[in-house]
Amino acid sequence: MEGDSVKLIGFWGSPAVLRVKWALAVKRIECQYVEEDLSNKSDMLLKYNPVYKKVPVLVHQGKPLAESLLILEYIDETWKQKPLLPHSPYERAQARFWSKFLDDKGKRFFGGDNIGFVDIAIGWLPYWIGIAEEVVAINLFDAESMPKLNLWFHAFIDIPIIKELMPPRHKLLHHTKTFLQA
Repeated sequence: MEGDSVKLIGFWGSPAVLRVKWALAVKRIECQYVEEDLSNKSDMLLKYNPVYKKVPVLVHQGKPLAESLLILEYIDETWKQKPLLPHSPYERAQARFWSKFLDDKGKRFFGGDNIGFVDIAIGWLPYWIGIAEEVVAINLFDAESMPKLNLWFHAFIDIPIIKELMPPRHKLLHHTKTFLQA
């Protein structure tokens, strides 16, 4: 698929948008990225997501999709290379379940030895928790009491594609502090 047939409307600091960016990058799908000003929503966003008026919105061949987990499934079903969801229907159902509940199965990644659907769905969480911890000056995530989660996060964040697309920490920290002061 040509890059101009895939468009992602997003906001740099959105975990849901980051999920979609990661999935597209893992599958090596080129897309046109359109940064949205959430305080002044564009006509394009309102046209493509008139119900929720939120990001992310993936537009593929002129057809819009909203809701990040649904977009991840669409990406996985549309572009078959480097599958995010397992082949088995039962295992796919399990991946969907665990993408909604944070639980580690004890493997390097939630889907086994390779990054998959659940990893992409929740990969933003520890990064944003770290930002929240700094802003409110409390410790929410303790690596000693959650060693498996800590190992998973470091394995995930060390993947070059993931690391490259992670928003700059200083920028996200500033945005979060500004948001909380408003």
